[in-house]
Amino acid sequence: MARTFVEKRIGIVGLGLIGGSFARAYAAVGWEVLAWNRTRSTLELAEIETVRGELDDEAVPTCELIILASYPSAGIAWLAEKAPLISEGAIVIDSVGVKRTVVDACSAIADEHPFAFVGCHPMAGTQYSGFAHSRANMFNGAPLVVVPPAMDDFERLDVLERLKDLLEPCHFGSFKLASADEHDRMIAYTSQLAHVVSNAYVKSPTAQNHKGFSAGSYKDLTRVARLNATMWTELFLDNADYLSSEIGFLIDSLSAYKDALDAGDAERLHELLAEGDRLKREAEGR
Repeated sequence: MARTFVEKRIGIVGLGLIGGSFARAYAAVGWEVLAWNRTRSTLELAEIETVRGELDDEAVPTCELIILASYPSAGIAWLAEKAPLISEGAIVIDSVGVKRTVVDACSAIADEHPFAFVGCHPMAGTQYSGFAHSRANMFNGAPLVVVPPAMDDFERLDVLERLKDLLEPCHFGSFKLASADEHDRMIAYTSQLAHVVSNAYVKSPTAQNHKGFSAGSYKDLTRVARLNATMWTELFLDNADYLSSEIGFLIDSLSAYKDALDAGDAERLHELLAEGDRLKREAEGR
């Protein structure tokens, strides 16, 4: 297939919080944004001020960059169907919170076609979901984790340099290169475990009577208890091995605190608290 894309024309698959924020960021600097979304009404809403048109079969070959911002399985399915339409030299990235499942599947698809796939994960977001909560400055200063494609060194460097230029309107603060396995191992702790803990924490009957007794600590710990259960179920299961390991480690750690409390062991409790304080300081100092 010949190179047929139009420079600075962006295709976005999925207009949720992240996809919508990509759309708004590019629209804000005058780049042309085309989009596909499962719910037609959301696409029509986006077309009022952000999206120029639908990412249909005629539009796909004209996009220089395509961003898969839907659920992992939906993004993979879309790429498998539309891959023959994507222009030579175009770049496809994803934006979801797991990388092994997505990178393996999408890289295999890209290997059969003349476009490049790069796994990406913007480390940004809110506890809210949907296009209505998206914003053009969502990624300002945020890190972007990038899983480099498996290709010749010079070709890979060219793709990554082009991608960096294409992402400039998003104003990411840094680009962190990682393998898909390293990403999933780290994200199980830094993101997924936090969502599990927050979601489990509010299941205490005490939570229903927190008003008047809660301040910053409660707000911080419960911020991500509100979540899209369908999306996070898929993400958790795609990273079940690493997430389960982190949950197991946390259970063991909590049991140590409980044992000290049940035994009235002030010395042991002090040791546990001091250890946590020290490790937090060390982690922040790195």
